[in-house]
Amino acid sequence: MFYYLLKYVFLGPLLRLVFRPRIEGLEHVPASGPAIVAGNHLSFSDHFLMPAMLKRRITFLAKAEYFTGPGVKGRLTAFFFRSAGQIPVDRSGKEAGQAAIREGLAVLRKGELLGIYPEGTRSHDGRLYKGKVGVAVMALRAGAPVVPCAMIGTFEAQPPGKVVPRIRPVTIRFGEPLDFSRYAGMENEKTVLRAVTDEIVYAILTLSGQEYVDEYAADVKERQAAEQRARERRFPRAPLV
Repeated sequence: MFYYLLKYVFLGPLLRLVFRPRIEGLEHVPASGPAIVAGNHLSFSDHFLMPAMLKRRITFLAKAEYFTGPGVKGRLTAFFFRSAGQIPVDRSGKEAGQAAIREGLAVLRKGELLGIYPEGTRSHDGRLYKGKVGVAVMALRAGAPVVPCAMIGTFEAQPPGKVVPRIRPVTIRFGEPLDFSRYAGMENEKTVLRAVTDEIVYAILTLSGQEYVDEYAADVKERQAAEQRARERRFPRAPLV
C-alpha cells in the first residue's frame, strides 16, 4: 500500500515535476511474468525515478546500509525502504552475495519484476563499470528475460554527495529484453556467467553512451581512497590557527 501511495500520490508526481523524465522503450518491459530490469547506477535518485515511471511494481535489491543507519535519519530511511518493499543486501563477502541471489530469485518465482544494478554500487564518476555475475546467475536460474535500462542525466542532477538534486530533465531508456535460454542449465559455468553479464552490461552501455571501465567500481573506489590517504599522510594539512 505504501509503495503505491508513494508512486501515485506523493513521490511520483514530485519526481515528474522536478526531473521531467523522458521515457523511452517502456514497451520493452514485460506486462506480466518474471523479469529482471538491469540498469546503470549513477545517483541516489535512481532508486525512485525508475520505479515511479514503470507501470508494474518493481522490487530492488538495496544495500543493507540503507536499513541500518543511525539516528532519526537512519530510522526514517529504513522505514522508507522497508515500506516500499525493497530488500536489504549485505554486500560484504561471498555468502552475502549468495543471500542476495536467493532473495532475488524469490521475487522472480512470484512472477514479479526485480531491479538490480550489475555494477554493484553507484558510479562515483559517471562512467560504467564492470558488472558482477549475480545478475547472470539469477537470469539463468529463473529463466527470466533481462531488460537493460539506462539512466541518463541523473549523475548531473544528483551526483554522489549531493543531498538536494538539481532541477533538470533526465531520460530513462529501456532496451529490448535479452533472452539467455540458450544457456539453460549452465549457471555454474564461470565463463558463461561472465559472458552473460558482459552482454547485459554492453546493452546498458549501448543505451547510455557512457565511457566503460573494465574494472569493478568498488575496487576503483577503494584504490582511489587508499591513494588519497597516502597523499594526506605525505602532505598533511597545516593546522588551523
